[in-house]
Amino acid sequence: MDAILTFLQEIADYLHEVNSITVMIRILLAAIAGGLVGIEREIHGRAAGLRTHMLVALGAALSALIGVCLSAEMAKMGVISDVQRTGAQVMSGIGFLGAGTIIITSRQRVKGLTTAAGLWASACMGLAIGAGYYECAIMAFITIISTNTILNHLERALTSKTCNMNMNIIITETACLPKVLEKIREMKIKIYDVEVTNVREVKEQSPNVAIEMRLPQRRPHIEIITTLAAIDGVISVEET
Repeated sequence: MDAILTFLQEIADYLHEVNSITVMIRILLAAIAGGLVGIEREIHGRAAGLRTHMLVALGAALSALIGVCLSAEMAKMGVISDVQRTGAQVMSGIGFLGAGTIIITSRQRVKGLTTAAGLWASACMGLAIGAGYYECAIMAFITIISTNTILNHLERALTSKTCNMNMNIIITETACLPKVLEKIREMKIKIYDVEVTNVREVKEQSPNVAIEMRLPQRRPHIEIITTLAAIDGVISVEET
């Protein structure tokens, strides 16, 4: 057992060194870890998927390696350099890429925040791998994957029965709106706000109704969605 632990410690010590082999290992590991995060996003049809996350993590690892190598070279010449400077530039640049994944849909919904945060986290993970902090990078990878998968299901379970509920309803014409509001009041639901858009473009696109409301008690939101979707003139009902 001691021999195995000693062998593993020797491998870990070697991987923390900076040479041609460990540099290739770090870049490859960053690409693989970023790619796995991207695959999860790809499965859910997000804008930034496998290749984007892979390139972000790889580029961040390369940036960290450049900083480490340059710092080592300058240390030999007696010059003290700030290794974190290159990593800071990566964090600044990734903001522009993340902003490109955030969109506001025609129904006034913001999408892409999780993907943008995932890109930022993947860049940090790549920096950790490039700098040789493998333990930190592994924990980051596990946490990112868990957040995007396990916590996603937990979040849906927690919000599916809350008292506060926001909906986006598309109707054929504005004359259908009173029937929708009447049905909501029949269920003893308190309406906070109603916003109707696309009224002037009714020939091209049906009116869009955004409703903020509060339920009298906790109940599955799917029941309310199903009830409203059955009303004549309602094209679609979506919780926001």
